[in-house]
Amino acid sequence: MDFLTIEPDQSNTKNVLVITDHFTKYAVAVPTPNQRAKTVAKVLWENFLVHYGMPERLHSDQGTDFESHTIKELCQITGIQKIRTTPYHPRGNPVERFNRTLLNMLGTLQENDKTHWKDFVKPLVHSYNCTRNDVTGFSPYELMFGRQPRLPVDLAFGLPVSEKTSTSHSQYVEKLKSHLKESYKIATENSEKVMWKNKLRFDKQVTAAELSVGDRVLVRNVKLRGKHKLADRWESDVYIIQKKAGTLPVYTVKPEGKDRPIRTLHRDLLLPCGYLSPAYKPEQLKPTTVIAPVTSENVDLPDPENEEVFLPDLSDYSSSYLTRITTEVDLPAPPSTAAPVPVDPPGQRSQGSMEGTVGEEQGVESGPEPTAELDMEQPAENEADSADSEPPEENSFS
Repeated sequence: MDFLTIEPDQSNTKNVLVITDHFTKYAVAVPTPNQRAKTVAKVLWENFLVHYGMPERLHSDQGTDFESHTIKELCQITGIQKIRTTPYHPRGNPVERFNRTLLNMLGTLQENDKTHWKDFVKPLVHSYNCTRNDVTGFSPYELMFGRQPRLPVDLAFGLPVSEKTSTSHSQYVEKLKSHLKESYKIATENSEKVMWKNKLRFDKQVTAAELSVGDRVLVRNVKLRGKHKLADRWESDVYIIQKKAGTLPVYTVKPEGKDRPIRTLHRDLLLPCGYLSPAYKPEQLKPTTVIAPVTSENVDLPDPENEEVFLPDLSDYSSSYLTRITTEVDLPAPPSTAAPVPVDPPGQRSQGSMEGTVGEEQGVESGPEPTAELDMEQPAENEADSADSEPPEENSFS
């Protein structure tokens, strides 16, 4: 069942509630003043349920008029299972095909008759039900009632109504059951052939691209109405695939990085976008570097180059990097020891060495004051005095 909206006629009627039987293709169309849930429940009860019985399932889109509490109570009372299509997927509702047929038939009316098209809806629907259907091979009227309808054309040409044979009620019922059983069998076979033929033709134009749980996708912008040639065809938000509805191409998606309700959409409305950057951008935080004061206690003397590496919070940045800071410290050079003075073993010290030692002590006392720089050259006169007073090293061990 579905609503068909047409241009308002002279009585300001623009809505038609269309109900079809999926197997027999039998259709019922009723013009309504509005699309409220109470109107839907009243039309459904008075024009279909009390005439043709309670169906097993009631299929519709997810409009508020069909998903209301009133329709749920009606289905609960009559024992009907309420099922629905995926959002914005009209191919999932077989009524859409009949809507196009009904619009084509109404379009054949004359201009003065189109102003009150409401009066022609039921006669045109009846002519549709009495016409052979290409899918089943039978007219919807014959599959529904088990006999051919009696039309005005039969009366115009004087065709016989039925055979002039008297039968009992039991014989009529048996004959009707046998005829319906044979008709249902042939209609089922024809429907399967047409279904596979349509599937092969449709699959030639479709490239299979299945989605997996966790994939990032875009959703088609279904809110566009009218002319929007420059508008975005896809929404800006990125969605994540949560699950798949069995073997059907229907997926449950959730917005990435946002606390919003999940959506159930058909594959035709989804576009893979794994190559896009994340939809949300974290706040860019500047790294803070704290450098401790340099002292002789926290400096490793053997390693004169003290390098510190600071790692910022890499999770807050789209690309990670390292900041290297090198601190140079000027420290006094470590004290160096002078060359050891050779010492003779006890009892073997020569007089020459003793004189050299005394001369060295006198040179120290009378010489210039020592300087702090150890690498500075001694004055020339001191070098001459030390050369005269100090004997060679090899004589000190003699």
